[in-house]
Amino acid sequence: MKVTRKTKEEVVMLKKSGKILVDAMNLAVDHAKKAVDKTIFTMELDEIVEKYIRDNGGVPAFLHYSDGGSEPFPASICVSINDEIVHGIPKKDVRIKEGDLLSLDLGVEYGGMFTDAATTVMIGEVSEQAKKITEITRKSLSAGIAKLRHGAKLGDYGAAVDEIATKNGFVTVKGLVGHGVGHAVHEPPQIPNYGEKNTGFKIKEGMVLALEPMLAVSDDRISLGDDEFAFTTYNGCLSAHFEHTVLITKKGCEVITDGIKS
Repeated sequence: MKVTRKTKEEVVMLKKSGKILVDAMNLAVDHAKKAVDKTIFTMELDEIVEKYIRDNGGVPAFLHYSDGGSEPFPASICVSINDEIVHGIPKKDVRIKEGDLLSLDLGVEYGGMFTDAATTVMIGEVSEQAKKITEITRKSLSAGIAKLRHGAKLGDYGAAVDEIATKNGFVTVKGLVGHGVGHAVHEPPQIPNYGEKNTGFKIKEGMVLALEPMLAVSDDRISLGDDEFAFTTYNGCLSAHFEHTVLITKKGCEVITDGIKS
C-alpha cells in the first residue's frame, strides 16, 4: 500500500480545490433549507453545485466516477436522506421535506488535485434524535481530527470517533470508510471510523486524508439500495455523515475544507 505525501505545489492546488468545494456545498445547503417554505427537489442541488464548480474552473469529481467495478455515478453531488447513509442519487421527483435529515457529499477536482467533504443538514424542525445524531457525528469528526499528526496511528483516529459515538448511544457504520485523497477521489489508505489506539497505519506529514464518520442510531450494518448506489442503514434507522479533507502536519491537521455549513 503506497500512501502519497503531497508537495507544497500540490497543496496549493488542493486548497483552491477545497475553496471551490466549500463554496459550492454552502450554496447547496442554503438552497436545501428553502424546502421549509417551498418545493425543492434533490436534483436542484446537483444543478447548483455543478454550475458553480465549472464556473470556477473546477470539475465535479463524482460525476461519472467509477471504481472499476460499478456503473459510473450519474451526478455531481450525493444527496442522502434520513436512513440513507451515502451515495444517494439526486432526482427530479424526490422532494426535500421539513423534518428530513439530509447528508450531502461532494468532490471537486481543480488543477489535477481532488478534495472531498460532506455535511448533514437538518431541514426545518427535526426530531430530537435527528438533532442529537447530527451533533454527535460532527463532534466525532472533530475528535478524530484532533488525534492525527505526524507519527500518529490510524487507530488513534478510529478509536476517538467510536468513543464519541458509543458514549452518546450511537454506533459507527462499519462497512463504509474514509480514505486517502489528492491525486484521485480515492487513494490508500482506507480509514475505518473505529479502531484501537496506537494501532494501524503510521501517519506522516504531507499525507492528505478524507476523514468521514458515518453514525447510525441503532445498527452498524448497511444495505445497498435498489439503484445499487445508495447505502442505507440495515434497519431503517437515521444516520448522519460529516467529512473533511485534511492535510497532516507535524503538529496536527490542517482542514482543507473548513467552513462548510450544516
